[in-house]
Amino acid sequence: MFEQTFKNIDDILHKDAGCTSELDYTEQSSWLLFLKYLDDLEADKAAEAELAGKPYRYILDAPYRWSSWAAPQDAAGALDHNSALTGDDLRDFVNQRLFPYLAGFKARASGPNTIEYKIGEVFGEIKNKLQSGYTLRDVIEQVDALRFRSQTEKHELSHLYEAKIRNMGNAGRNGGEYYTPRPLIRAMIQVTKPRIGERIYDGACGSAGFLCEAFDYLRSQPGLTTADLQTLQQRSFYGKEKKSLAYVIAIMNMILHGIEAPNIIHTNTLAENLADIQDQDRYDIVLANPPFGGKERKEVQQNFPIKTGETAFLFLQHFIKSLKAGGRAAIVIKNTFLSNTDNASVSLRKLLLEGCNLHTVLDCPGGTFQGAGVKTVVLFFEKGAPTRSIWYYQLDPGRSLGKTNPLNDADLAEFVTLQASFADSAQSWSVDASRIDAASCDLSVRNPNGGEAVALRSPHEILDEIAALDAESAEALARIRELVA
Repeated sequence: MFEQTFKNIDDILHKDAGCTSELDYTEQSSWLLFLKYLDDLEADKAAEAELAGKPYRYILDAPYRWSSWAAPQDAAGALDHNSALTGDDLRDFVNQRLFPYLAGFKARASGPNTIEYKIGEVFGEIKNKLQSGYTLRDVIEQVDALRFRSQTEKHELSHLYEAKIRNMGNAGRNGGEYYTPRPLIRAMIQVTKPRIGERIYDGACGSAGFLCEAFDYLRSQPGLTTADLQTLQQRSFYGKEKKSLAYVIAIMNMILHGIEAPNIIHTNTLAENLADIQDQDRYDIVLANPPFGGKERKEVQQNFPIKTGETAFLFLQHFIKSLKAGGRAAIVIKNTFLSNTDNASVSLRKLLLEGCNLHTVLDCPGGTFQGAGVKTVVLFFEKGAPTRSIWYYQLDPGRSLGKTNPLNDADLAEFVTLQASFADSAQSWSVDASRIDAASCDLSVRNPNGGEAVALRSPHEILDEIAALDAESAEALARIRELVA
């Protein structure tokens, strides 16, 4: 039922002139889902308070609650069409009253880790893009059919929302910015092995995929106590995100996964001077896929000892500095980092080798990131001791990866198994740190067992991809015709 509702919402949004892409669909769905979730959360808390004989103080004032403006009910419990706003009245209420009221929560909140602060942040960053109040009414009625009351409902909705994020990532050239393949994230988490009580950080969190998967991993551990669950809710997962849309999606994604007030800060992580990071600011684990290829301004570069315009290299310095002594990290980066000869790349590799134990390099095949068009590696390291030996694994799924053939958990199962003992195989080998050139610190992937295998696609796989591309082209042409009609 929920899956069809999500499809219906996208179909309705597609008809509005204010929504022109998958990014718009996800953004506009997100703020409506957030308010429906908040209404269900308040209803649950009010019911709990009533059972306990205690008063409940609502977060939102009555006129701004979902059940007041979006879905007022008649005596029979059905939508009261006589009092439900629609058309220009609905659009004007949302734009002129609702959003300013909600944005004001940021200034009124007691602190950044409260749900009130998150409300203010979200609605201070986005706008209602729906131009037609009638279209907005249609979307609201679809969203109102969703329920966030049980864990089963939230679990199903989280999977559907993840699918929306994946589609949004696939829709643009910067897909990796919004969506890191979840099987890759899960493998990174299995290697770093987070524990209850450890603080997990992603300073370029995008849609918060790493934090959500880490929460799922820890939440599934046996024998959790009430105190453990509270620790997971409040003191385990921390993120920062620069872009408004990604920030909103991260908040919604974590909420759907079960974290009521996510510790996500809307900020430019790289604007923070590394010298200002103190011991209390450091984390046990860093999991991240920082953006590649960005160019940061000179004043931002001044925050870092190794000056470079490459965003990912600045993030790597930030992550190393942000780790506690003995802290563990798994970070996605372009494979050219391993061999670039520019001064910044060489200096950064030297910093990594001397200050951290870079114990594992996972070499990912082309096509791992849909739409990104770059080859990547994952660096696994621990801070505080120099590198003695690096274990390399060259991932070879035996097929070309693409939209119709994405990476899956089975593709990474051998890597996770062999990495536990740094075992040699046709796809894995170890390099002693003494064999690394001291001048270049070259860490290139060179498989002594025969190099990288080239996976040939079957005719069926090729035809599937052609069909998928044809469908995308047809949809794009249809949208262009609608816009010029």
